[in-house]
Amino acid sequence: MNKLWEKIKAIPRYGWICGFLYFGLQYGMYRLADWISRLTGTINRAFCPKIAAIDDLIPVIPVFAVIYLFSYAFWICGPIAVSLTKKRNFINYIIGLSMAYLVGFLIFVFLPSYMDRAAEGIIEISKQPGIFNQMLAVIYGADGSNMAFNLFPSYHCLISLYCYLGVRKQPEISKGFRAYSLIMTILICASTVFTKQHYFVDMPAGLGISILCYILVNKWDPGTKLAGKDA
Repeated sequence: MNKLWEKIKAIPRYGWICGFLYFGLQYGMYRLADWISRLTGTINRAFCPKIAAIDDLIPVIPVFAVIYLFSYAFWICGPIAVSLTKKRNFINYIIGLSMAYLVGFLIFVFLPSYMDRAAEGIIEISKQPGIFNQMLAVIYGADGSNMAFNLFPSYHCLISLYCYLGVRKQPEISKGFRAYSLIMTILICASTVFTKQHYFVDMPAGLGISILCYILVNKWDPGTKLAGKDA
């Protein structure tokens, strides 16, 4: 317990700030993209990314609603954990995450997607008794209810993977926390399809954007230029 408290006290102020700032930013960008797509009319050309041969085989598993909702706390902890690593890694992380956010935002605006939950029959599942079904109802209700937009790419997958990439191979972060971050990323990605919040293709799209931004930013390495190699 003392070691945990020492870790918490060691978190720099900018870690706390970025943790909550970027949590709010992802929500704000998601909503802003929806507003702009409606204002410009691009939402009228929204496409459905469903691959019936895959998505119709994926069942609704209501208990995954717990993981889906927990992801928000996981995202807040992402920048906080990375702030305990070297400053150059933290700078690269923030720039790469910002770039990934922006790519997702632009896709939401100019290439919006949709899911007709009523047609998929999943709204009826959320109306069934049970706490996990009630959680599904809350999730659906906060995101369009019968008709959901801006599914592709999955922000849940995009952000969660970047949380893991930020601590991956960082010696300042314990192996246990790195393993936990990887496991949580896998579970959160699974939750996007098992709650039917996303179609299958939304998952690799979000993961691909994260990986691409991570590779590009670390190749460019602005953290070393701004903070120095050893900072």
